[in-house]
Amino acid sequence: MFRGNKYKWKIIMAIVMVMAVILAACVNKPNDEDSGSNQPSSTEIEKEKKENPTPDGTKVDKPRESKVYEGELELPVNGATGYASVKLNLKASANPNSKTLETINAGSGFEILREEGDWWFIKKDGSSGWLPHQYCFINLPDVIPSVVYDNTNTYASKFASSGKAIPEISNRALYPSKSFNERLGKEEYIIPVLYSMSKKIHLAQQLALSKGDSLKIYEGFRPYSVQIAVVQGLSKLASKDQEVMRGINTPPWGIAWFITNGVSNHQKGYAIDVSLVKINSKKDISIGGYKATAITDYTEYTMPTPIHELSGASAIFTAPVTSISPTAWKNATYSDSMNEPAMKLQTYCTTAGLTPLASEWWHFNDLEAMNETANNKGSGQFVLTEVYSSVPN
Repeated sequence: MFRGNKYKWKIIMAIVMVMAVILAACVNKPNDEDSGSNQPSSTEIEKEKKENPTPDGTKVDKPRESKVYEGELELPVNGATGYASVKLNLKASANPNSKTLETINAGSGFEILREEGDWWFIKKDGSSGWLPHQYCFINLPDVIPSVVYDNTNTYASKFASSGKAIPEISNRALYPSKSFNERLGKEEYIIPVLYSMSKKIHLAQQLALSKGDSLKIYEGFRPYSVQIAVVQGLSKLASKDQEVMRGINTPPWGIAWFITNGVSNHQKGYAIDVSLVKINSKKDISIGGYKATAITDYTEYTMPTPIHELSGASAIFTAPVTSISPTAWKNATYSDSMNEPAMKLQTYCTTAGLTPLASEWWHFNDLEAMNETANNKGSGQFVLTEVYSSVPN
């Protein structure tokens, strides 16, 4: 019995030794499968470095390459800010006979989500629906960021007459209209015009850029209250100053040629006050994956007068020309003060389809937009202080 137990003990010891040898072999043998997944080969490491050149090998998404927007503006309208120029019905579909969801008051702002024919699908205060863009303003910086914008009436008005300051107007902030713009990533002026006019402004800007120039827009929409304040201020000054009176009331000119006592084209949305600059430097920028131009340095051309000089000195022609004809101005005679930069500005704007105003070198109208909205004209009895813009997708 003792001998049998001794034999069993030897068998057990032999089995233990065999198992120990097998275990040792497993521990010391390289695990090819684990090595392949956790320890990249030198070739794989080099490939990873080339694709993701970061110190820790972290995966980095490559930035999307910017592309030029192919449309009638520099950037698409989706994500841009729009405003109702008159009271409008928000529709359930892009059809005038569709259900009215709510009424949008004149001066109400919204985000444009997309365009379909003559309609915009918009978002406002949690509601969405369709508006006819024929009667809507669009914020110019959202769709033509390459233009230089400088609404001096929002911080130090340049309105003057015969070189003299207009009391309670000149060098004053006449209304607020600047806000942080998420789409542009910066503070920018709010410069609204009717949507159809914006396309002509874009064309004028493209013509200017091709010659190394850029538009500098001082004002688009102007509140009615500001319009009347300027009329009253200028009239009061002229009643006390004969030089100012002669400047605005010497035939063939009258005060109405320089500031309308009532609703003007600025309130209706089809007028801009604009100058011209020479580009010293510019750069390409990306806005929502779209390539745009940013003017980084410029020199403003010397024009016949300072902008918003309300007198005959600013006239571009020797006599008035009807402001509602798209062609009458072509037969007019230039005034002696008209210079080459002002003529260049006029060429850019008129080639794009805008019409000059005989009494102001800086003022251009869109008569097509005027006719398109003749049955429902705005009066501008509001101030636009907010934007609702987002980056275009």
